[in-house]
Amino acid sequence: MTNRQMLLKRIQVCDFVLTETNEFLDNHPNNTEAIRYLNKYRELRKDAVRDYEEKYGPITATGYKNYTDRFTYVDNPWPWEVEA
Repeated sequence: MTNRQMLLKRIQVCDFVLTETNEFLDNHPNNTEAIRYLNKYRELRKDAVRDYEEKYGPITATGYKNYTDRFTYVDNPWPWEVEA
């Protein structure tokens, strides 16, 4: 597995954890342990996205630094494309 694939996998895991924890909190809104868990994975996801975007470009069109004279999001392989 390449570093790029590992970073994408880390983001996917974080997304899964965040979705599931959010659903748990829908029914247990005062569970402070779950809130801490949610916040931890929000930070882990933020760090993983930052690491990915610094090395491989944006994951989404709105998730990158300011564009100057060219919309460069289309230059890199799409995040879901596996490099040969």
